[in-house]
Amino acid sequence: MGVQRRKIGDREVYPVGLGCMNICHAYGPPLPEDEAKALLTRSLDLGYDFLDTATIYGVGRSEELIGEALGHRRQEYFLASKCVLDVRDGERVLDGRPEAIKAACEASLKRLKTDVIDLYYLHRPDPNVPIEDSVGALADLVSEGKIRFAGLSEMGAEDLRRGAAVHPIAAMQSEYSLWVRNPEIAVMQACEELGTALVAFSPVGRGFLADPPADPANFHETDMRVRAFPRFRPEYYSGNLPLLAEAKAMAEEAGCSVAQLAIAWTLAKGPNVLPIPGTTNLKHLEENHRAAEVTLTPEQVARLDAHFAPERAVGPRYNRIGQATVTTEMYDFEKANG
Repeated sequence: MGVQRRKIGDREVYPVGLGCMNICHAYGPPLPEDEAKALLTRSLDLGYDFLDTATIYGVGRSEELIGEALGHRRQEYFLASKCVLDVRDGERVLDGRPEAIKAACEASLKRLKTDVIDLYYLHRPDPNVPIEDSVGALADLVSEGKIRFAGLSEMGAEDLRRGAAVHPIAAMQSEYSLWVRNPEIAVMQACEELGTALVAFSPVGRGFLADPPADPANFHETDMRVRAFPRFRPEYYSGNLPLLAEAKAMAEEAGCSVAQLAIAWTLAKGPNVLPIPGTTNLKHLEENHRAAEVTLTPEQVARLDAHFAPERAVGPRYNRIGQATVTTEMYDFEKANG
């Protein structure tokens, strides 16, 4: 029967996409240009057909690499990018004004060497601009044929509903994994009601849900994980390691790697969920793609749900600065600890 494809808007894609952030920044030095292009090319050859990037990834470099490496194969992949979150004069900024969104889209189209972006997200909510105004700009871009679908990222159910009242929202991108369950509070239900795909970023827990797990002791000095994601800090990290024992046992039972188990779990959470793991490693690229072939039983999913109950994760998901930029719902125990 093969792997069942999943829908974003009226398009169907392979259920595991490729996140294109860490080929350029975030988890250490960027890949050398030739290696990054080889990885992107290999992704299409393996069967990936949903690539997800953003203006801020490498300050435009991720988009440029996709355009340079894959522009001549544009018809082979569904392309997503993001606006609002950017870097100006070395500082991160949020700019959700309609004119800024439209200017950002024009710049992304040039870097991506394409005349249309399939899915264009608001990367973060701009607290100074009503969500209706920002989504209105996306609606204009759809009408102009510059983007096909509108999306939101790291926003809560209220923002999703307000945005969808202006224009259909084809996808909500949220961090979602065994280690981060926040979309289950309200976003997943809103997505189901509105026919919105849930694009799950960091489904492998930023490397934590791998075997061996990402070890902060080995991180490069430019790796943002310890700085931005407290669960990787020494005072929290060791407390999370016991969670992996059950994941390893379950992976052996399912005949897959821990990373594949984590990705397969997100796929099991609903037919509208599409995980987009990122990697700089060709072996992991292939391993992540094959996770779509792993089928977990309802009993296995339930066991993982219970073992990775949200309150068992040690430490906040984001630091205070990061948390302040998102409207994704928080659990009561997170608010109490915050």
